[in-house]
Amino acid sequence: MIQSALGNLPELFIALFALNKGLIELVQASLIGSVLANSILVLGLAFTVGGLRNGLQHFDAPRARIIATLAVLAAAILAVPTLAHTFHSPAEAHERALSLICAGVLLAVFLLTLPGLLQTLPGETAREQPRWSLATTLIVLAATGAAAALVSDWFVDALQPAIGILHMSQSFAGLVVVAIAGNAVENVVGVQLAARDRPDFAIAVILNSSLQVALALTPLVVFASLFFPTMLTLAFSPLLAISLLFATGLAALVVYDGESTWYEGVMLVGLYAVIAASFWWGA
Repeated sequence: MIQSALGNLPELFIALFALNKGLIELVQASLIGSVLANSILVLGLAFTVGGLRNGLQHFDAPRARIIATLAVLAAAILAVPTLAHTFHSPAEAHERALSLICAGVLLAVFLLTLPGLLQTLPGETAREQPRWSLATTLIVLAATGAAAALVSDWFVDALQPAIGILHMSQSFAGLVVVAIAGNAVENVVGVQLAARDRPDFAIAVILNSSLQVALALTPLVVFASLFFPTMLTLAFSPLLAISLLFATGLAALVVYDGESTWYEGVMLVGLYAVIAASFWWGA
């Protein structure tokens, strides 16, 4: 949980700086892109590398199922404002209020389920002895948090001219470029853990990151946007919402059996490639 939270810290700062510059479409795409990148791209790469190096891998199915089910639930809640807007339901006129309600429910679900996710399961190894003191740990965390904020500001400043030069849409930049860059920690750590035949740890890091973005980070950005000139709503483009539902659903289907193979990883990466390509021209 801590690894995923720290890995998502740059994503939070990037979203806030982008909101300050009025890049709403970029922020929406980057939040959904983070869930997609972890749910199918990074998970697919971990399955592929781990499978090719270690063969069939087994991981704790009950915990993976809980995390995957929560991710599907979060995707469904995030899709509701989009569906209300797309189908012109009476709730369309109350887009901001509906977005705040969905954000509040997501945060409540996250806080209520967090204690259960943090419980140690039978058979898990005991904690390793700490290598750093508490003071050293706090100083390093504070320093890296400040560095993440600084680099995120530079990243957003450099991203705007890059979008024009490369002729890519804000949706593609958020969905692919920002999402992958903001989740670089999980990308590297998750694949490394799978290659070292530690699938339980790899699944926990990758899926928890996706879950935190959907249940905690996105609602926090929605509430934070109340203090910016333009509020961020959860009314995404229909393609974003559908892609989110597809990705979380397929990821849940793959992890439910508690086993991973390299060809399951290839399928997940293939789906991500198709979704990413569809956003090059915009959402």
